[in-house]
Amino acid sequence: MTIALDPSDTSPAVPAPADTSEEFWVQQPGPQADGAVETTGTAQATEAAEAADDSADEPADSTDESGDESVPAADLDPVVVRDAQDFGVYARTGGWAFALKVARSVRPGGQAAEGTARTKISAKAFAGIAGCSPERVMRHYKAWDMAADDGLVPQFEVLVPGEDIELPDADVWLSYYTSRNSASSVRGQAITAAAEAEGIRPTKALEVAENPTALRAAILADPGTAEAARGALLDRMKEDPALQTEMARAFARTDDLKKAVASEAKAADRIGYVRQIVENGQIKTPAGQTVEAPAELRAEAERHLSLLDELDDSEEAGEWAGEAYDTVKGLVAKAVEEDPELRVQERRTKFYNSLQKATKVFEELTLDEVMEENIYEADMLQRLEALQEAIGTCISALRKASTTS
Repeated sequence: MTIALDPSDTSPAVPAPADTSEEFWVQQPGPQADGAVETTGTAQATEAAEAADDSADEPADSTDESGDESVPAADLDPVVVRDAQDFGVYARTGGWAFALKVARSVRPGGQAAEGTARTKISAKAFAGIAGCSPERVMRHYKAWDMAADDGLVPQFEVLVPGEDIELPDADVWLSYYTSRNSASSVRGQAITAAAEAEGIRPTKALEVAENPTALRAAILADPGTAEAARGALLDRMKEDPALQTEMARAFARTDDLKKAVASEAKAADRIGYVRQIVENGQIKTPAGQTVEAPAELRAEAERHLSLLDELDDSEEAGEWAGEAYDTVKGLVAKAVEEDPELRVQERRTKFYNSLQKATKVFEELTLDEVMEENIYEADMLQRLEALQEAIGTCISALRKASTTS
C-alpha cells in the first residue's frame, strides 16, 4: 500500500484529543528542552496490536453511532478529513508510520552528512522538536534498522525526508519494536526470548517484570494467576538449584507448610507403594522380602490406583492414598499368612533382622568410657544381667529347635 501524509502532520496547529492509547510523541506547551521527559504508559506496548484488531473484519456501515450518514469528503472540513486519513494510515500500519518519519529524517551522531543525509538531523534534535525523549526516537530508529536488515523496509540511506513508501502491516510492528529500555538488557533479552517461546508479545512479559508489586497483587487476588505462577516456579526450579534451596528453606521454616509437605510426602509414598505393585507385579513383605504378588492382590492394587489417577489436581489425595495403602497392606499380610512357606521365611527374616539390630547396638557400647568417666550406675548392671538371662533363654530355645529339626 502507498500512504500520503500531508506535511502538516508534524504541525502542532491542530491539537490532538486526549487519548489513553499510545502516542508517539506529545507536544509540550512552551519551550521544550532536548531532554524532554518521555510520556509512556502500559498502552504503549499494544499500539499496533490494537490498531490491527480495530481494523480487522469490521462490518461496513454507512451510519455511525450518532446516526449521521456518510458524506462526501469534498463537503467536509479538510482538517477532519486529514485526521480521518491519518487515522486510517495508523490503523493499517501501526508504529511503522511513525518509524518512517524517524527513518527518513534522523541521522544519529557519527554518521556522515553526505548526499540526502545533509538535511537530516540528530535523534536529539528530532526529539527536541517532537517534544519527546531521544530514547523513544532511537527505539523507533532501531526497530526500522532491524526490519531493514530483514528486507522488510528500505535502508536509511535511500530514504529522503518527506518521502512516502509502502509500509508493512501493523501486526508486524511489535516483532521489531520494544517500548521499554529494559528489553535491551541481558535480563530483558532473556524475558523477551521466554515470552516468544510461550507465544506472547515480549512487551507484556517485560511490563510484568518491571512491576513485581502488580504481579504480587494479581497472585494474591486471583487463583488463576497464582496457579500460573506456581507452574512457572516449578518449571524454573528444575534448572535452578539455588531457587530449589530457597524454596525448601522457606517451607521448612513455616510450620503450616512443613506439615503440608510432610502430609503430601506421606501420601506420595503410599501411592508409590501401590503403584510399584501394579507396575512390577511384586510385593514387599513387612520383613522386607520381595516376592511375586498374588493375582487377587495385584487386581485390587490396580483398582485403587485407577481411582487415584482419576482424581483432579484440586482434589485431596491423602485420604484416598491412605485407604489404598491400608487395603493393599492388609492383603499383603493375608498373602503372607496363607502361604506356609512364605510365612516361615517371613518370621525367620524378621527374627534375623532383630538379631542384627541388637548385635549392632551392643557392639556400639564403649566400655572404656564406663571406667574412665565414672558413669556407672546400679541399674546398668541389672539391665545387662536381665539381657544375659534373656539371651541365654533364646540360645537354649534355638538349640532345642535345632535338635528337634
